[in-house]
Amino acid sequence: CATVWTPLIHHISMHFTLKRALKCEFISAFWKQVADEFFWKKPATGPMLQYNFDVTKGNIFVKCMEGAKTNMCYNVLDRHVREGNLGEKVAYYWEGNSPEHHTTITYGQMLSHVCRCANVLKRMGVRKGDRVSIYLPMIPELVYTMLACARIGAVHSVVFAGFSSDSLCERIMDAQSSVLVTADGVYRGDKLINLKQISDEALEKTTSRIYIKRIKASEPVYRPCLFTQTRNLALDWWDEAMSDSSEDCEPEWLDAEDPLFILYTSGSTGKPKGVVHTVAGYLLYTFLTFKCVFDYHHDDVYWCTADIGWITGHSYITYGPLANGATSVLFEGIPVHPHVGRFWEVIEKYKVTKFYTAPTAIRLLMKYGPEPLYDLSTLRILGTVGEPINPEAWQWYYETVGQRRCPVVDTFWQTETGGHVLTPLPAATPLKPGSATFPFFGVEPTILNEHGEEVEGEAEGYLVFRKPWPGIMRTVYENHERFENTYFKKFPGFYVTGDGARRDKDGYFWITGRIDDMLNVSGHLMSTAEVEAALTLHSAVSEAAVVSRPHQVKGECLYCFVTLKDSREFDKKMVAELKMLVREKIGPIATPDFIQNAPALPKTRSGKIMRRILRQIARNEKDLGDLSTLADPKVVEVLFSQRSEAAA
Repeated sequence: CATVWTPLIHHISMHFTLKRALKCEFISAFWKQVADEFFWKKPATGPMLQYNFDVTKGNIFVKCMEGAKTNMCYNVLDRHVREGNLGEKVAYYWEGNSPEHHTTITYGQMLSHVCRCANVLKRMGVRKGDRVSIYLPMIPELVYTMLACARIGAVHSVVFAGFSSDSLCERIMDAQSSVLVTADGVYRGDKLINLKQISDEALEKTTSRIYIKRIKASEPVYRPCLFTQTRNLALDWWDEAMSDSSEDCEPEWLDAEDPLFILYTSGSTGKPKGVVHTVAGYLLYTFLTFKCVFDYHHDDVYWCTADIGWITGHSYITYGPLANGATSVLFEGIPVHPHVGRFWEVIEKYKVTKFYTAPTAIRLLMKYGPEPLYDLSTLRILGTVGEPINPEAWQWYYETVGQRRCPVVDTFWQTETGGHVLTPLPAATPLKPGSATFPFFGVEPTILNEHGEEVEGEAEGYLVFRKPWPGIMRTVYENHERFENTYFKKFPGFYVTGDGARRDKDGYFWITGRIDDMLNVSGHLMSTAEVEAALTLHSAVSEAAVVSRPHQVKGECLYCFVTLKDSREFDKKMVAELKMLVREKIGPIATPDFIQNAPALPKTRSGKIMRRILRQIARNEKDLGDLSTLADPKVVEVLFSQRSEAAA
């Protein structure tokens, strides 16, 4: 990793390899050197990192650079423009849904747009600590609004612009947002999504008084307008509001542990968790992971294909790249519109050097073969994110896209971790297709068995972490008890990821998938309980159970078992209604691939659904093992006999 810390990083890497531990003083010195890259209005007064991971010893907490004051927006924009002479450097090449729509945005222009937006938010009454919900497509105004919030100390909550009105409403209500920023609509491929209509439906269900700001991009479908706190009384369009807004906006100097944003991730109870990340630690961690994992150089053109509605977009489209002064591609479209070579066309157009995408996209494009590929000679590093990549897809990515010369960094991390925690370093880590390899600097993973005992050498079990790093989440918004119960109660003294992992004889980590009742569909983490709750809203459904089934493109898909009330008929019309209900309540990404009639579900004598058996039925695996704990083993035979109906 070619950085100013190369000798120190090499020292740390060797220290990890040979001694498997770091002294606190050494870790502090390392992160202090990273922190020296940034502007601090007030230096830290406490240790670099303080924490308690053991619920038996008191409340769980993590603090980084306590006492310091800074501002995220200043460090990712002003620092480059006013101190680094990067005002004319391209921050983003924006590429719209249609190749005809594109624009270039410099760091100087970014700063101007962000300050104008920040002043408009302040004029609307937004102050430090207020929450602002953002429901926007992948357009520059999304980044402007995020950074405007960061500038004035407001806490942004970005909601993926593919979620339903119910999901949007739930997130607005939980965050207690006073402002919603949205747009008229967005085209995804040829499909128009009416974001304004979805927003209106969401707001009708809220009890909050919401100030709405609607915006547009280059296409006529986006028409911006402002709404008052009485809701639905139009005041102004975005461009008109910005036109008389000053380009000068002093940043609000925030404490290192002040919240930066809330981002909702699915919870095993069905209710999304509001993951809270704070200013200083998140800044340091996204900065360094971006710099090292992608071996960033000043002349790179970097492209992450994720949506900013997910943590990948927060960390590796917005904050990580901007903290490094990088040039990125901001992409609104989809991989196969208007043709199957769109990704490769964009790489050729902007001479992309670092490319970061999901295994789902790779598997989708594999089936079209190498013919659509353009000139990809500028690529130097490839990355994957969202789920473990299967070896076949890894090989195709490496050989066909990377032409056998680009390292593939297969990164493992979560919304909760803030940034990469297991990852290769390009040209420094020998690669194994499908393995996330080793921990990032300062991260200490281990594997536990069911009894909470650490297992050494080759082993498989629960993936946990012994100690925090600066970018780890601090709490669940307004529910610290849930934070402790979810991540720290099962194995006191460890952060529990919820994922299983295997460590091979060479010490490489392999992620084996979720251990709890969660699904990973196309890289989007989804709660089975959330889908089940949506299915049981149908008047004909008395009970539902949802499990995962392998999918050639998505990685996993939803396989649903529904038990209907007496006299209700299971037919194609019922299946269509149930799929539509899930789409409406959660969003298109949650649409089940399979729904099967289940006259009864396999349960233990205590009434617990045996999901292990349902997963095996979904996969047509007949060797079910021990069924002695089932209250009625005959249920299994019935479910297998009706399995063919699931594709209806």
